[in-house]
Amino acid sequence: METVLSGIRSTGNLHLGNYFGAVRNFVKMQHDYKCFFFVADLHSLTTYPTPEDLHGNIKQVLAEYIAAGIDPETATLYIQSDVPEVSQLYLLLNMNAYVGELERTTTFKEKVRSQPDNVNAGLLTYPVLMATDIIIHKANKVPVGKDQEQNLEMTRKFARRFNTIYKVDYFPLPEPFNFGRDLIKIPGLDGTGKMGKTEGNGIFLADSPDIITKKVMRAVTDAGPTKPKQKMSEPIRNIFTIMEVVSSQDIFNYFLEQYNTCKIRYNDLKKQLAEDIVRLTTPIRERILEISSDEEYIGRVVKMGAEKARASASQTLHDVREIIGYRPFY
Repeated sequence: METVLSGIRSTGNLHLGNYFGAVRNFVKMQHDYKCFFFVADLHSLTTYPTPEDLHGNIKQVLAEYIAAGIDPETATLYIQSDVPEVSQLYLLLNMNAYVGELERTTTFKEKVRSQPDNVNAGLLTYPVLMATDIIIHKANKVPVGKDQEQNLEMTRKFARRFNTIYKVDYFPLPEPFNFGRDLIKIPGLDGTGKMGKTEGNGIFLADSPDIITKKVMRAVTDAGPTKPKQKMSEPIRNIFTIMEVVSSQDIFNYFLEQYNTCKIRYNDLKKQLAEDIVRLTTPIRERILEISSDEEYIGRVVKMGAEKARASASQTLHDVREIIGYRPFY
């Protein structure tokens, strides 16, 4: 069975874009692959070195992903910092990573521009830590977005370099996992672009019905169609894209017909969309609250995840140390 690994931001909450994009595919994958999902709390320090509530953020992320369908019994769900082998392998891989190649990565250059007062060493070696997360479990596939494709290629480079330097065929070269048609892209409510936390245009699974309604009713629209079957502007197309995913086919067809015949009332459209999003997210939100309040359950999940992840990681670290030449004297 192939091994798949994916990281989860410890500073991010699940919105509809995440849910209909990667997460629902993760839920399907966990039954067909050996899956490792980890909360990337070490990675988060490269951008947020002094988080206000790191522990609370991690707890919320765990609750949301479990509520969305990740099964800790089926997949390995763990916190990155709970696996010290990651930090040890990260140190060893850093010895064969070169400053020049790290400085040329697109993500590093972008971060230097966006956070010029916080250009730390961890930011520079981010691709090495990402590579460590992947190859410590000898993952074959990694779901990545366009912004992380270069870092995955760096992972392949580091794995290949290790194999070449030590004349072994130990680390597999991970491939990007392509969801293809199964990956649904959810646009934002601000008229342009995709839904996201930093863009401030997201509807989160933990949002209350009142918050969801307010967000949807503020969604950007236009003056309305002036002729039958008029081409939709991007803001209206975005609203219909979301509706096609969360609403019934009959409701979607009704409002599409209203638009095509110039009878559309955007207020009615947004009210219906808000109702359908609330209907979809309420069971998940209730499950999130239930899990978040159960400290004992979260503790068991984290402990089980750490044990499963460490069993895999410790074997890899043991092998790597032997390959390099670190052998016990006692």
